[in-house]
Amino acid sequence: MRLGTGIVLLALGAILTFALDVDVSGIDLQVVGWILMIVGALGIVLELAVWGPRQRRVTRTDAYAEPGSAPVRRSTTEETY
Repeated sequence: MRLGTGIVLLALGAILTFALDVDVSGIDLQVVGWILMIVGALGIVLELAVWGPRQRRVTRTDAYAEPGSAPVRRSTTEETY
């Protein structure tokens, strides 16, 4: 579940729980709303816990040589948080 999906589920659950006053036989819309809010909040927390602390490491290696000499290699590592 992505972050946008969690936000949509949270908003839809809040609408079903607090904004609607409709009676449907066989289903309680307030309970469905609470379930959607819990699933949406759980999805947001898990998304931020899994993808929030990631870091990206990019390593680039360049090789070059002057005529008549051995090739020289240079590695550059960049980290972003």
